[in-house]
Amino acid sequence: MKLLRHYFISDNLDDLELFEEQLEADGVSTPQIHILSLDTLGLAQHPHLHEVQSVMKYDVVHSSLIGAVIGLCILFIFLTTTAISEWASSAFGWMPFIFLAVVILGFCTWEGGLIGTQRRNYKFARFEKQLQEGKHLFFVDVYQHQEPLLARVLGTHPTISIAGTGRSVPDYLVQWQRRMGMIRHS
Repeated sequence: MKLLRHYFISDNLDDLELFEEQLEADGVSTPQIHILSLDTLGLAQHPHLHEVQSVMKYDVVHSSLIGAVIGLCILFIFLTTTAISEWASSAFGWMPFIFLAVVILGFCTWEGGLIGTQRRNYKFARFEKQLQEGKHLFFVDVYQHQEPLLARVLGTHPTISIAGTGRSVPDYLVQWQRRMGMIRHS
């Protein structure tokens, strides 16, 4: 099933915590709910809120993938140049060139991830102003059959405003997180 991500903005952590509890009571699982805030002290006082994982606050994964794509392009150019120029016909053969190509791919992927540690996650860039103003970004990944439930619960929280929608994580990741949570809490 496909998930759709709904973004909400609020400056009230108490209300967001109640919002999360109500969603969970109505069947939305914890891995579907996240909060991003620059107020780490306030989040520490609300342990029930499911904070975004630290690696997802930054653009590590996205930038690593971009680095890998660049690395694959360089790898292709390098191996094509090696084949055309017949460098591999020497006594060493293809092995050193393939090894060097894999090292280049690994370096590009690593460098992309390193650059990503310096940037806020591209999915949250549009909310940077509100986060700097002290507001909190709350987002929920819901299935289509959960949309009416979300709308009903949202109607009881006037301090929470709708901030848009976006692409969600794949369903299998939510299912995996749900299973891991059950294992951890058993």
